This record gives sequence, C-alpha cells and structure tokens, in this order.
Amino acid sequence: MLPITKILCPTDFSEPSYKALETANELAEKFNAEIILIHVLSPVFVYPAAAITPGIIKTTDINDIDRDEMAYKSLSMTLEEKVPDSIRSRSILEKGNPADEIVKSAKEEKADLIIIGTHGFTGWRHLILGSVAEKVVRLASCPVLTVPAHKGPVVM
Repeated sequence: MLPITKILCPTDFSEPSYKALETANELAEKFNAEIILIHVLSPVFVYPAAAITPGIIKTTDINDIDRDEMAYKSLSMTLEEKVPDSIRSRSILEKGNPADEIVKSAKEEKADLIIIGTHGFTGWRHLILGSVAEKVVRLASCPVLTVPAHKGPVVM
C-alpha cells in the first residue's frame, strides 16, 4: 500500500463525504499525495408522459447540461473550501452507477487508496438506498478506507 501518491475521494456533497475528505486531507499531507475528488451523477429515470409501458424505464438528458454545470461548480467549491492549497488536488465528474464509476476511476487513475464516507443507513433505508461504500469495498482493486458518519475512520 505504501507509498500513497494518489487518493480518490468520492463525494455526494454530504457531511459524511466531507468527513472522509478531512481524513483524505490528513493522509495527503502526511504522504505528499494528490487528492482526486470524484462525483458521480446517477442517471435520471423518467417515465414517458404518454402511455407507460410496464417494465420499461426511459432515461432522459433534459437537464443534463444544468446538472453537469452544477456538479462542476460544486466540485470546484468543495476543492476550494475544503482542501488546503498545500495539497495537490483535482476533480473528476462521471455519470453512471456511483459505485461502479468510483471503482473504474480508481483503476484508471491508478489510485493507491479510496477514502469514502458512509451514511450509516440501517434497516429499510439501507435496503432501499443500498450502500455505495459497501459495493466499493467489495469491488475495488486498491485499499478502501471508510469513514462512518457517526465516528472516526474504520479500515475494511
């Protein structure tokens, strides 16, 4: 695992993802590593306004330009506000399934470590919303450090 030169840090612009970014900042400073902040836009699913055919879901790109622009601005603001100038950093925006795109980007970027926040959902919320962090831990080819919403980091 050592040396750490690239840290991929996914964000959904929530407090748990910002806690993970704080941990990424600490490690990046210690190892003089680069932080790559990633946000993944999930596809928007829209049912056709006219006749709805059971079992068929259509996607639309109606507001893709607005969503892309807002995501880029949010990524830029997050880097500016939450990553010290002393740390090399950049951002990437992907579209698709968040866990799959995070794992793919980690491989493409040759990340040494993924640091990801967890929301701590349990019960029905976990069943409905799933866990991006859990899937990333299962599929990533590099080490993953999870930072729970409720306390400090946990290594999985």
